[in-house]
Amino acid sequence: MLEVPPWLWVVFAVTVVVSLTVDLLAHRTVHVIGFKEAAGWSALWMGLALVFGAVVFVVLGATAGTEYITAWLLEKSLSVDNLFVFAVIFAYFRVPRAYQHRVLFFGVMGALVFRGVFLTLGVAVVSRFTAVLFVFAAVLFYSTYKLLKGDEEGFDPGRSVALRLLRKVVPVRDEYAGTHFFVKEAGKRVATPLLAVVAAIEAADLVFAVDSVPAVLAVSDDLFVVYTSNAFAILGLRALYFLLAGLLDRFHYLNVGLAIILSFIGVKLTLQALHKTVSPTVPEIPSPVSLAVIVVILATSVIFSLRRPVPPRAESAAGADAGPDPPGDRPGDD
Repeated sequence: MLEVPPWLWVVFAVTVVVSLTVDLLAHRTVHVIGFKEAAGWSALWMGLALVFGAVVFVVLGATAGTEYITAWLLEKSLSVDNLFVFAVIFAYFRVPRAYQHRVLFFGVMGALVFRGVFLTLGVAVVSRFTAVLFVFAAVLFYSTYKLLKGDEEGFDPGRSVALRLLRKVVPVRDEYAGTHFFVKEAGKRVATPLLAVVAAIEAADLVFAVDSVPAVLAVSDDLFVVYTSNAFAILGLRALYFLLAGLLDRFHYLNVGLAIILSFIGVKLTLQALHKTVSPTVPEIPSPVSLAVIVVILATSVIFSLRRPVPPRAESAAGADAGPDPPGDRPGDD
């Protein structure tokens, strides 16, 4: 484990709190976020993540710095898959575009908390039971299979466990009430669909954590490296969504690229487990090699997507097959 000075944890915590505060104040007026604004925020979040990575390089050394950048890029690439699910959730609940940033803001806050819990538990388990790396590798190989099979296309926000629990705790009305999560009707406090959307977003992130937590633990088993890299990747997720909104379908080879990355990380985890539990002679994949592989695979999938776009007929057929809004209970249905 790295000897991380306490002041570096403080710098990280202050950076996150200040960043969230600035973001919240900058978007206190409800409005539709356009491409130019999203591009500016995306550049800011990426710059902030890279600056913090430079600090890690200087303070904790080149190995820790490389692991941080690798883990951040890995989480960033895996989070792109989240964007497809966000788009499905927003379409299902018919969330006005002006309200979507508020939903993602609270989704990010929840993700920061849950990822912190999961990564802390993951680091603790790996440090005591190294053989669990085989289990994590199996999870990543199964996730690869699901991505290649296209199981994510069957995602139905209306069947979210979190949404079902929310309906049992508080009534959910049918109409939005601006950016409010609760309103009073006939003297009773009821939730708006916006709260249901946040619940669906949080539930989706918990599902994606099943992939991302084992993946990032393959890069490093140090809590500071894995959590800070995850946090900065998550902070930029909202701006990335608005930046790529409407363009997600063009990156049709991205899922293939992500599947290859997950399988590669699964191999890396397997080798690590064999190295630690079977024999030190089993080779491990160095972090610089992992970083290079992730960059090459991502770049290749994007280039192939842009150079070989989906034929117009295929896009039209996909739209026709989609039909009306997906069936299922809406937020206010019993």
